[in-house]
Amino acid sequence: MSDRYPFSAVVGHDELRLALTLCAIAPAVGGVLVRGEKGTAKSTAARALAPLLPPRPDGAPARLVELPIGATEDRVVGSLDLHRALGEGRVDFTPGLLADADGGILYVDEVNLLSDHLVDVLLDAAAMGRVTVERDAVSRSYPARFVLVGTMNPEEGELRPQLLDRFGLAVDVRASREVDARVEVMRRRLAFEADPAAFAAEYAAADAEQARRIAEARDRLPAVALPDAELRRIAAVCAAFDVDGMRADLVIARAARAHAAWRGAAEVTEDDVRVAAALALPHRKRRDPFDEPGLDDAELDRALDDAREADDPDPDDDGPDGPDDGGPDGGPEGGPDGGQPEPPSQDDAVAPDPEPQGAPLPTARHRTVSRLTVPGTATGGATGRRSKSRSDRGSVVRAAPAGTGAGLHLAATLRAAAPAQAARGRVDGPLHLAPSDLRSPIREATEGNLVVFVVDLSGSMAARERIALVGEAAVSLLRDAYQRRDKVAVIGFRGAEATLLVPPTRSVDVAVARLARARTGGRTPLAEGLIEARKLLRREDLRPDARRPLVVVLTDGRATAGRDPLPRALAAAAGLHADGRATVVVDCETSMVRLGLAAKVAAALGAPMLPLGGLSPQDLARVA
Repeated sequence: MSDRYPFSAVVGHDELRLALTLCAIAPAVGGVLVRGEKGTAKSTAARALAPLLPPRPDGAPARLVELPIGATEDRVVGSLDLHRALGEGRVDFTPGLLADADGGILYVDEVNLLSDHLVDVLLDAAAMGRVTVERDAVSRSYPARFVLVGTMNPEEGELRPQLLDRFGLAVDVRASREVDARVEVMRRRLAFEADPAAFAAEYAAADAEQARRIAEARDRLPAVALPDAELRRIAAVCAAFDVDGMRADLVIARAARAHAAWRGAAEVTEDDVRVAAALALPHRKRRDPFDEPGLDDAELDRALDDAREADDPDPDDDGPDGPDDGGPDGGPEGGPDGGQPEPPSQDDAVAPDPEPQGAPLPTARHRTVSRLTVPGTATGGATGRRSKSRSDRGSVVRAAPAGTGAGLHLAATLRAAAPAQAARGRVDGPLHLAPSDLRSPIREATEGNLVVFVVDLSGSMAARERIALVGEAAVSLLRDAYQRRDKVAVIGFRGAEATLLVPPTRSVDVAVARLARARTGGRTPLAEGLIEARKLLRREDLRPDARRPLVVVLTDGRATAGRDPLPRALAAAAGLHADGRATVVVDCETSMVRLGLAAKVAAALGAPMLPLGGLSPQDLARVA
């Protein structure tokens, strides 16, 4: 097709093109997640792959089906044909977008913004090759064997680790910093825009060759052998990287066979395993939003070397050629990593936080404090995991008269109409419906919120370790906000002013980097911090995608900057309360003589207050 950029014309991005090709050969690999900054040809490469795929089982050309971010689950998996159900009394099922993608590509741009439950549906279908729908007393199953391609910009927020793991392969793409490569990108793109047909014709032969190789590799794939030695190598590498579960092992096995088929080989070798592992492990290695992304080549090579040395077919051989130092690899006994010590970062997320000197131990009340959510139920809130929200994409909680919710609740409509059928003279045939019978589904989901951290960075909190604990607590809250798909903003106040350290963002990397650079010390302009929060929230209210805010204030309440500092702070707090903002105050007071000023701030905010001294950062994360 002349209106689609040729796959072979994409400059660079060899890893991306290889990952797409392997999934085209073996869709059971589980799809490709393409991460990168905007303007890096993520979408271009995905769309260019579709014409290279073999025809669908019915002989029709493979299609690229794009999934809209706002799609409902019925649109994705299918739904009852309401016209026939109500008008003819027939129960017919209409498959959704996943059926349209069978034999082709299902493409989701900005997949990190897609509702979590829809991502689960897509990944299940990609792994199983079929979709099964069971609802409203109807059970249907249809084939959906497609290549799943999701693209995302990490600056707009990450996928949760549980969803990252469900993608088979992941590739990070970046614009080249080499001048010649950038010039070639511009040259080709301008030529394509000037004459798409002529440009496509220039690369037609290369694309045809790519399509031929993909088709041949698909035919060859079932006969490709995966020797036990390579299975052991895959298992050893996954164990060395301490990945959870068995999904990584299976993905590497499938991708390694696809790579061998792509090479025209009859058997998987170590090189195939290495290529597959380099594509399947990076996003599984990153278990936490604060872990460094990517996979170091040297680290992978060491794991493969250790696996090779540990793979002795006869480890009990004590003959003259056997090892004489007590270990099959001439080194210390141990696991597949050759006895190498675990990287310290593996235990960072579970290591207990030391209590600051003199701080009381957490009480049972602190450990069991419930999660704070924004009160009430939003309408059409941003998808997330914190507060209740009415949505056309959530779970059906009840039915109501038509017009109250979105769509039609068929079962409830039929139940409402059934008692009146005799009075309406129905003997046989379609139901006799009246407008009063119609029912709409009321759906309830959870929304993501805007969590604004207002952090006291002044010197009034005295002890250096206490300031460090405040920073740790803020990071724990950021981690919690990441898990719940919130947006995060951080306001710090010190000296004579408050500063918006982190504008509202879903990128935890950005938030942590900016918070780490924040300066501390000086006087305490608490009023300025609260005023800045109020200004920020009013600006955010004007956004079309505004989220309900939750303000978390970390302070000891000792306002010391400006004229009448405490009355001004309490007045600013009262202003936030008058705006109806949900807030919580974390009391950071540490002195022997407690003034209880944070409690006054909390009272002015109409907010609950929690003590920082009795909470570890993990406990504090559970509060919000």
